[in-house]
Amino acid sequence: MSSIEIYTRNYCPYCRRAKELLKIKGVDFVEYEISDDPEKEQEMVQRSERRTVPQIFINGSGIGGCDELFTLDERGELDAILRAETLS
Repeated sequence: MSSIEIYTRNYCPYCRRAKELLKIKGVDFVEYEISDDPEKEQEMVQRSERRTVPQIFINGSGIGGCDELFTLDERGELDAILRAETLS
């Protein structure tokens, strides 16, 4: 199982952008689509302490949402995080 998890809603453009970046990076991830799943939504809120989507977790640690993911990429930090994830 992948240690990258992303909580999404089916109508969310930020979710689509985040998933696309992860696909471009060539990493596998588990998607939890919460549009019609209040239990998964509550799980997301408990884990992230946020209600917005996407919420992204790598190795169980929340990195935030789409903006944070792209910021990590722009800083050159995302590849290192993803490499460390694949070594786990």
